[in-house]
Amino acid sequence: MDQHSIGSSALESRVLIIMTGGTICMKRSPNGFVPARGFLESGMAPRPSFNDFSNPDDIVIVVDDGTEVSHRSLRTPVSTYQKHVRYAVFEFQELLDSSSISSEGWSQIAQTIFRNYKLFDAFVILHGTDSLAYTCSALSFMLQNLGKPVILTGSQAPMLELQNDATDNLLGSLIIAGHFMIPEVCLFFNYNLFRGNRTTKVSASDFSAFASPNAPPLGTISSLKTHVKWELIHRPTHLEPFSRQTNRATADVACLRIFPGIEPRMVEAVLQLDGLKGLVLETFGAGNAPGGPDGALTKVFANAIRRGIIIVNITQCENIHSCTRTALIPIVGMTGTVSPLYEPAMLLKHAGVIPGHDMTSEAALAKLSYLLAMPGLNPEDIVQKMSVSLRGEMTEQVNMVCW
Repeated sequence: MDQHSIGSSALESRVLIIMTGGTICMKRSPNGFVPARGFLESGMAPRPSFNDFSNPDDIVIVVDDGTEVSHRSLRTPVSTYQKHVRYAVFEFQELLDSSSISSEGWSQIAQTIFRNYKLFDAFVILHGTDSLAYTCSALSFMLQNLGKPVILTGSQAPMLELQNDATDNLLGSLIIAGHFMIPEVCLFFNYNLFRGNRTTKVSASDFSAFASPNAPPLGTISSLKTHVKWELIHRPTHLEPFSRQTNRATADVACLRIFPGIEPRMVEAVLQLDGLKGLVLETFGAGNAPGGPDGALTKVFANAIRRGIIIVNITQCENIHSCTRTALIPIVGMTGTVSPLYEPAMLLKHAGVIPGHDMTSEAALAKLSYLLAMPGLNPEDIVQKMSVSLRGEMTEQVNMVCW
């Protein structure tokens, strides 16, 4: 047994599967694919890879109103690591298409994990792919002092379809969650385990639907074993009780993508929105934005910052790492991080714009809305925390030119 595995002397681990909706649980209907209930019975129980047919006892799950309800549990066959994974499925009352999920849905997931934290060794969340990277980023900040694996997954084709990626994605998530102590919010897809707040969706149809900009996978699954890169795992630096921060300022944060010829008045219109507290600015290259002969755009940003709006600069370029299942060869695309290499980026810095370094848009939005809603933080505190890594969401800047 791997030294990092959960409870190496135990015969089984307990995992709670939280089903929010998405393609993975859908079935055919006259109007196309629709979410289907009874996922454990229809999608998992008939498959020998998910069920050793030992008929274990029910598992107690704490539901939304705080009461304890017994749910049917299943057990996987014994794994390569000589261990079973015993699990139950908790289905949300309203199954969502991921394009409809909001901060309320994120809070519901976080609350479900919090209520059941002491009852299970790990958690797997089934989720639609459209907003999966946003949910991963949001949960990574909402779940504070996390000490157990939380793995999100989904699929491009439903579990009930003959040809699908759901089976491998769910089984891989379940095996990793039940065997390896990785105390992070992760995303598992197409044999790769990613840090959740480093991911972004890159395909609407390929089984390799997600990539991890500027960060390699935390682990991969091959035909022989699960390979975990333990040196990359992000762990808490101090011991504190697990908690959750469900208050978010999602409605107070916007994202704006800079493009050639953008007019300062367009940007000003966004920054004048009632209630706006933060803006994620997607700029060119190493963090550049059009300045213009009179610096009008930079002045718009500076004026907004003086009004108390926090602006974070991230690049439109990303470093995409993906791996083939067999060779595990990284395929590198565009690289990008915000740094003061050119005058336009320096002008933004001098105006008070915060560098987001190599964060994804999803992570920057989630982090900013999390900090804006945190009690007791003043603008200076938020600026400081946006500039450093809290959950491994950015690469720490070491021996580099600082802003």
